[in-house]
Amino acid sequence: MTETDKSPEVQGPNREAGNARQLDPSRREFLNKGLSATGWGLVMTLGVAGAVETVRFFSPSVVFRPPSTFEVGKLEDFASEAAPDERGIILVEPKWKDAHRFFILREPTRLSALYARCTHLGCTVNWFPGLNIFKCPCHGSQFHSDGVNFAGPAPRALDLLRISMDSEGNIIVDTSVVYPREDHSKPGAYIEI
Repeated sequence: MTETDKSPEVQGPNREAGNARQLDPSRREFLNKGLSATGWGLVMTLGVAGAVETVRFFSPSVVFRPPSTFEVGKLEDFASEAAPDERGIILVEPKWKDAHRFFILREPTRLSALYARCTHLGCTVNWFPGLNIFKCPCHGSQFHSDGVNFAGPAPRALDLLRISMDSEGNIIVDTSVVYPREDHSKPGAYIEI
């Protein structure tokens, strides 16, 4: 072999250092590769998030609301032989309080739907038949059986909801129409019996 045919080979400790450098990158190389990978990962994440938000922007926003009208029965379902209390209420039916947040009130000459939302901060009031009152569990407001406030921080009486009767005699309560106390005598706030 001639001297030109010989490839220069690194012998000894320098050869091991060259192989180690290829297997074990320097701190600068490690940080450069790490920051580069982190940067590209961030760019990809923002790109995917932007694409998702773009698709979401162009798709329709549909809000599903539960129905606001409820069939509560026929007039004879609220018949009662009981005498009216001192406020003129014969019957308070709490059947729809939990699901739809209203009570049906039976008076001698009319039927109405009392909204079970406290006029103080909107908590759902409870009916106490032994005391003939409604009580708010949040701040202690109390209302007579006709919904008029008499104790606690509630600023006014409970509201009524629209109540009507269809052509077949079914009683319909519409929770989207609310009558404050000054409108309790308006048509729609009660049904004449």
